[in-house]
Amino acid sequence: MSSGKRHNGFQDFPDAGKRQNANSKFTKEDRMRLATFEGLDFVPSHSKVYQAWLKKRGSSLHADWDYWLMMGLTGIGTGVTGFLTYQTIKLLTRLKWEFVLPYIQDSNYMLTWSYVFGISAVMMIVSSLSVLFVCPTSSASGLPEVIALLNGAAINNVFNLRTFLGVTISFILSVAAGIFCGPEGPMIILGAIVGSSFSQLESDIFRFRLPIQRFRNLADRSKFIMAGAGAGLASVFRAPVGGLLFTIEEVAFSGDIRLAWQTFFCCMMAALTTDILTSAFEGYIYQGHFGIFQAAKSIVFWVNNFEDMSILAFIPAVIIGIIGGLLGSAFVFLNINLNKFRRKMFGKIKNLYIRKFCQLLEVQIILLLTLTVTIYVPSFFPCTSADNYELPTLINESMQLNTSDVIINKNAFYLFNCPKGLSWKGPNEEIFSNRTINQVATLLVENGRNGITYLFNRDFPELFGYPALFIGLASYFFFSCWAAGSALAGGLVVPMLYTGALYGRIVGLSTISIFGIPTDRYGAWINPGLFATIGAASYMSGVTRITISLTVLMIEVTNDIQALLPITVAVMVAQRVGDMLTQPFYSATLELKCVPILPEDPKVKINKNDLNLELFTAGNIMKRNPRTVHLRESVVCLARLLQDTQHSAFPVIHKPDQDHHEVFVGTITRMELCKLLQSERIFESEDLKSDVYINQLSYEEINTEKLSKLAATNQVINKYISDPKYEDVFINLEPYINQSATTVHDGFSLHRTYRIFQKLGLRHLTVVDKKNQVVGIITRKDLMEFNLEEMLEPSVCQPKSDTELIFLMSMPHESSHDI
Repeated sequence: MSSGKRHNGFQDFPDAGKRQNANSKFTKEDRMRLATFEGLDFVPSHSKVYQAWLKKRGSSLHADWDYWLMMGLTGIGTGVTGFLTYQTIKLLTRLKWEFVLPYIQDSNYMLTWSYVFGISAVMMIVSSLSVLFVCPTSSASGLPEVIALLNGAAINNVFNLRTFLGVTISFILSVAAGIFCGPEGPMIILGAIVGSSFSQLESDIFRFRLPIQRFRNLADRSKFIMAGAGAGLASVFRAPVGGLLFTIEEVAFSGDIRLAWQTFFCCMMAALTTDILTSAFEGYIYQGHFGIFQAAKSIVFWVNNFEDMSILAFIPAVIIGIIGGLLGSAFVFLNINLNKFRRKMFGKIKNLYIRKFCQLLEVQIILLLTLTVTIYVPSFFPCTSADNYELPTLINESMQLNTSDVIINKNAFYLFNCPKGLSWKGPNEEIFSNRTINQVATLLVENGRNGITYLFNRDFPELFGYPALFIGLASYFFFSCWAAGSALAGGLVVPMLYTGALYGRIVGLSTISIFGIPTDRYGAWINPGLFATIGAASYMSGVTRITISLTVLMIEVTNDIQALLPITVAVMVAQRVGDMLTQPFYSATLELKCVPILPEDPKVKINKNDLNLELFTAGNIMKRNPRTVHLRESVVCLARLLQDTQHSAFPVIHKPDQDHHEVFVGTITRMELCKLLQSERIFESEDLKSDVYINQLSYEEINTEKLSKLAATNQVINKYISDPKYEDVFINLEPYINQSATTVHDGFSLHRTYRIFQKLGLRHLTVVDKKNQVVGIITRKDLMEFNLEEMLEPSVCQPKSDTELIFLMSMPHESSHDI
């Protein structure tokens, strides 16, 4: 075995500062952070003990009823969670604004601001503390962590009860306090945690572990995390199809059609559970409509007025798509650079508690400025007439329509500093009013969901003027960009939909200013509400670059099938424009966090030229001379191997007979070696060579994702190294090695190597020569774009002939990184 120090991935960079490619986005410090992320084995090790475990299961191997049952329970649990969190947000928001409503109506803005800021500041302190001290990994939406885990990067201490409680408390209070964020993103990670917890039936915090091990493996756990993530989105939007497509397009998908059906079932149960509970309760008060799904409640942004579409509608759809791509890219660029600056500044503060205090202070500053804009800016704008604007969304559900001549809406925050006004029924049951509304307050004071519903409304094209729309656009774009990445758990879905709906409505209002309000069916498509719907989809696509799931989601949440084609066009245009300018938001966030994620199509550039990876081989980027173990290895050698390295897996070699060379027979992970060394009953003397493994460990005993007692393991390793009696004691690894470990030969196409690694979700890929001898190993970090650029740069030159090109590509590339 070769000697030398090696860590999991990139850690030692003796020449990183000297030979860093100009295109590389990772500094030396970033690469050190990359090295902290372990890979994941989604496929169980195909060992002899695993085969014995499968035989014990017998016919249950192909019976998947328990998968469907657990998927249903995950959906129900996520649906209940979605209902409880949203109702709590509505209750806290209503109580806060009802408390200050009299001061608003008296135009006492100083007292209004003081009370609102005081209440909200307390909420935000608790929200930030739950992030900073309960679960530091719950900042932002939590969605990047779900994407990272399902793409093969181990994210520790995320999918547990502490994170669940921390995220729940933080995003409920953040949204209720008035920060421009939403509950949709955090609900994705909450659903993922529900799926993980239900399937594993264990808790490190409460120290219980039920004796049911059916799904207690990473492969099954990842399936329930994926389904739970989709169910979280389906719950808040009542969109099961959108939830399924979101997991396929944005999170991760293995191509298993049965898993797709099970995920859809989970999403359906989540949406159904939330719908049933919402039909019966409003603000935790029973309404007596159990099981009656009202359209206005089940369809989140209900559009009940559909107009005929025209081919001319695609012209503004393209314009809106271009705006969405540009603004979405601007959001990604500003947010990523803001978070880089935030990390740099907070990183300079060495004292932990001072650093956390500064993070808490930043959130309070965001809240202070947000509430100042929310409360004071509307006071500078006059009220406008709202005659006959009897919108269902503008009439609070507490308002009672009766035969009397006076109808007063007591909870209408959109009235702000305007007179309440009166509404009455005419002789023909027509409703008239002399009310006025504050347009800016309608967009800023109300919560995000209500504001989006107002913007999507088709009945009143000129409900909002240019000043209100531009102020709302600037406020939501700026404050949502600032809040994303700060010490709070909040989603960006509602702010993205809101921002897009605002500029979409501006485009629609401009169209009306040019052509006027249409009076015939041929111009019915000229409607700011329609353009707001298209704009919401285009901006979200410009930020996230999702297309198919977003289009379906928009149809599900609006019920507007007529807008399908314009939305599709705008989404595709926004995605293409955004791709030309910046990375997708979640990809850029994962890169900022130095999480090793492999993109679908790697963009490897050297000297601004794209490289074709088919021109290179696996031997060009593999780590040479990997540390290996023999099929029958001494306890001392294994102990020293674990002590001297941090590798997560090792190739296993064996010499079939005395005259044969050592060949590759499989791999074994670090965790498995640690479990084996902790069990002395499997140790053998040097002269014992039997094919009967009487005292071997079972698959249940060796199957683990983490070591429960790391200190005890280190103590055992040190004992073996220091005690001479273990020098002649051996372990037969044959029952435990992965006999189906994937390999490629060193001349295999690098592009196809990348595809195999990515599509199979591999953690390690062993490289062998034509004699099946181990010559190298490839890990996820070796296939990162910046490493491909550095390793392949010496091969990129201008050869004088084809012969010289073939010679250069066949030359081995020395690497200082042993594994």
